[in-house]
Amino acid sequence: MIPRYSNPEMARVWSDEHKMEVWLRVEIAACEAWAADGVIPAEDMAEIRRATFDMARWEELYRETHHDVIAFIRTVSERIGPAGRWIHYGMTSQDVWDTSTSIQMREAAQLIEQDLEELEQAVTTQALRYKDTPTIGRTHGVHAEPTTFGHKLTIWIDQHRMNSERVKRAREEISVGMFSGAVGTHANVPPDIEERACDILGLQPAPASSQIIQRDRHAAYMTALAIVASTLEQQALEIRLLQRTEVSEVAEPFGSGQQGSSAMPHKRNPELVERICGLARVVRANALPALENVAVWHERDISHSSVERIILPDSCIALDYMLQLFTGIVRDLDVYPEQMKANLESTRGLVYSGRVLIALVEAGMQRNDAYELIQGYAKRVWAGDGDLQSHLACDPKVRELMTPEQLAELFSLDYHLRHIDVPFKRLGLL
Repeated sequence: MIPRYSNPEMARVWSDEHKMEVWLRVEIAACEAWAADGVIPAEDMAEIRRATFDMARWEELYRETHHDVIAFIRTVSERIGPAGRWIHYGMTSQDVWDTSTSIQMREAAQLIEQDLEELEQAVTTQALRYKDTPTIGRTHGVHAEPTTFGHKLTIWIDQHRMNSERVKRAREEISVGMFSGAVGTHANVPPDIEERACDILGLQPAPASSQIIQRDRHAAYMTALAIVASTLEQQALEIRLLQRTEVSEVAEPFGSGQQGSSAMPHKRNPELVERICGLARVVRANALPALENVAVWHERDISHSSVERIILPDSCIALDYMLQLFTGIVRDLDVYPEQMKANLESTRGLVYSGRVLIALVEAGMQRNDAYELIQGYAKRVWAGDGDLQSHLACDPKVRELMTPEQLAELFSLDYHLRHIDVPFKRLGLL
């Protein structure tokens, strides 16, 4: 299935409503820690556990205060009553913001990890299906030596597995919280309160913090997303290249009623994979401001805040969509084995030149002499004059070193494809 819109689950993670739900969880966790320490009375804690917030009231207070966290604290405290005095006790705004953002980033990473798992499964299915389907391998965009389409896809599988590990590491690295106060000294919130509150939230306390969790963690997270996006672009670009009219080996899905061009009815454009390539630029570009956010003045400035409000949700939502879109493309990909065979044979034996070179060297010819001999005939074949095997069969130097039957064996796919199972086995697919 090809998704038309972004995943509502990911959109919800970054919605204002969910953000404040997480803020409330953080505030209640801190109160639970204080209550366990005997600071907040049990009857007040019972009221705090029933705390809610009102978005309309928050918006009203935000317009008045110009401070989102203060507006939040006030709307929650108002609804609790007298027990509301304990909300945000000893804390600074960034204790709430950074800890909550860590939770949102963790939730987003979990969705991306699920996406990567589904994409790997889709690629694996196609790789096994086309494991032995011959195609031409290309270097510099030029025919090189034979491979199989399934072999191409094993590389994608390996990349998706590495990407899963990258995102997992980024999730673990960002899964830290802080309740350490205005400059991170725990002056108003003792370390044991921080540790207890973080444990309630399923986070580790940042080993050391200023007013903020240091932004190298966020930069690592954003860089991981950028690498995933770049990998998707690489794979989408491969499909774009293989869908060109002159190649026509694969094509992205195209519905029965779909239309490719307003002016040219024959067009079947690779617009889905082009979309992935375009969005990859956005996600990749967002990694740079995340890296620039690492440097702040002293214990904190606010230069990173406005940036993160854009790059975190935008990158997570875009990448989640890209992964689900590409999974649908891979599952429904149109593959044309006969065209792959035709393209492989289109250069009339030139793709076997490397094997012939090795055989002539093994038979006693100097390597450079063998190279120049083969290259000379290859130039004639490129120009439209016959095929490589026929030219070599007539060459007296070649005839001295091998029989026609031995030469013919050099123009066999079997030699090039005899180890195709290796990556499948190494990946645990066979």
